[in-house]
Amino acid sequence: MEWTCPAPLRDQSRVVMGHGGGGALSAELVQHIFAPAFGGEVLGQLGDSAVVPLGGVRLAFSTDSFVVRPLFFPGGSIGDLAVNGTVNDLAMSGARAAYLSCGFILEEGVELSVVSRVADALGSAARTAGVEVVTGDTKVVEAGHGDGIFINTAGIGIIPTGVDLRPQRVVPGDVVIVSGDIGVHGVAIMSVREGLEFGVEVESDCAALGGLVEAMLAVTPDLHVLRDPTRGGLAAALNEIAVASGTGVVIQERNVPVPPPVANACAILGLDPMYVANEGKLVAFVPRRHADAVLDAMRSHPLGADARVIGEAVEAHPGMVVARTGLGGTRVVDLPIGEQLPRIC
Repeated sequence: MEWTCPAPLRDQSRVVMGHGGGGALSAELVQHIFAPAFGGEVLGQLGDSAVVPLGGVRLAFSTDSFVVRPLFFPGGSIGDLAVNGTVNDLAMSGARAAYLSCGFILEEGVELSVVSRVADALGSAARTAGVEVVTGDTKVVEAGHGDGIFINTAGIGIIPTGVDLRPQRVVPGDVVIVSGDIGVHGVAIMSVREGLEFGVEVESDCAALGGLVEAMLAVTPDLHVLRDPTRGGLAAALNEIAVASGTGVVIQERNVPVPPPVANACAILGLDPMYVANEGKLVAFVPRRHADAVLDAMRSHPLGADARVIGEAVEAHPGMVVARTGLGGTRVVDLPIGEQLPRIC
């Protein structure tokens, strides 16, 4: 078994695995290299998707690349991820995905039957999500210069009038809701990648969240921000929102839904479920006056049946996330440096 440190020392002159982990190293890479090179006000918002005006409407536009290993795992495949990951990024802006592009990077020697399985899974996931793949590209790299199949998808969708989802709208008193059990995807990937057994098979939560978001917006368009806590897990999503909004966040640790198989796996391996990736969950900051109705709407949808309130935004400790433990103490939930489990999406 080969282990690679996903969270190395931050003083680096070369790219390390942690730069792709969605934590502090990723943020530094974007802030110090990509953002200055590309510039632009829209890019500076650094949301899950860009919100741009075009032809009298607001479009959400997002792109994502998928390098998961292994290609197939309990509950999904790289093909499912390639659709659902981009669809969910658009949904976090309130948009229902309409069209996707799809780029395949294939390694010389990969079996065509594997390519076919991935393509079929991608097409099926697109139909389930109600989105159409309308353009694409294929490249092949020499054997040893890839990992079977990498996929990039980009997507666009229209944001409904009156919907304005961004962390700057978060205010003290907002209620924090998570749509269900956390950490499932990361543990599912790890179990098959490393041949670990936890007494019960853990399946990825990979799913398209557009329908759940529509159900929430049907209650009120006045949601403040949504995030899908993928790389870096729930902890990274909460920290990003706290920093961007200038508010503090307090969560009740005992209210965070961690299923027993995930809790057991993390206990064995010394991992924190708060930092483990998800692929079919969202976290929402909702005005308190709408929180009960939004929670009911989420629980009425299959992908939000286990939704629960886990905390609130506060005036104290702006830009910081704090967890109140079951023993009555508190702990700071930092932004991860890298990623506990690399190559999970």
